[in-house]
Amino acid sequence: MLNNITMGQYYPVDSPVHRLDPRVKLILTIAFIVAVFLVHTIWGYLLIAGFVYAVSRLARLPLKMLIRGLRPLRMILLLTFLLNLFFTAGDTVLLSFWVIRITREALRQAVFYSLRLVFLVLGTSILTLTTSPVALSDALEILLSPLKKIHFPAHELAMMMTIALRFIPTLLDETDKIMKAQMARGADFESGNLISRAKSMIPLLVPLFVSAFRRAGDLAMAMESRCYHGGEGRTRFRVLKLTRQDALACGCMALLIGLIVLEGILLR
Repeated sequence: MLNNITMGQYYPVDSPVHRLDPRVKLILTIAFIVAVFLVHTIWGYLLIAGFVYAVSRLARLPLKMLIRGLRPLRMILLLTFLLNLFFTAGDTVLLSFWVIRITREALRQAVFYSLRLVFLVLGTSILTLTTSPVALSDALEILLSPLKKIHFPAHELAMMMTIALRFIPTLLDETDKIMKAQMARGADFESGNLISRAKSMIPLLVPLFVSAFRRAGDLAMAMESRCYHGGEGRTRFRVLKLTRQDALACGCMALLIGLIVLEGILLR
């Protein structure tokens, strides 16, 4: 299961999507999330699916990696589908048995909400897989830099995000090692009911928290020894510049949102 988590992981290949400005990719991801929430028909979701497939092919990302990132969300997707299926009111009854009543409107909403959650995860996964944590934090800091006039800690926020994304793969690897060590000592993390499985996680969580706090202390000491004082007087090794590819990507996203809005007006 740990190998299925793609959030925070960077897939280093040379592709047009990887070469885009991280500021543009961050803005386009937000625009993509808005586009997903604007969809209300199956044709709109097919358009979103085609866009995600085209971007993943252009970014040279394996489809298995993107689909694998959805596996940890199986229970959330199932719960979202069932809650909308059984607790959404409607007029066109498809199935009625005892207290169970399924309508066409409920089935439609259950499918659409589940697809919406899937595409939100896929969109953010493409962002993190094609953008290094350092580039992503630089983009966030630059985009939030106008808020520094009101004393908003843009640099500190970007730094915290960088550290969080950087340590996700490290903590996953540490979790895998601890889990294998505990299983070699006879620990069982998979069998039993929910309560027993929760209790079996204690031998895993305690050393994981100890390791995380130790790494945090080492990182703080290393930053202090290098005279880190926040964003005051700092310069960047790589200066971000917009290119024609960034403008083309923005045009493609604008076209996608325009098609979704037009499709919603014509078919809704």
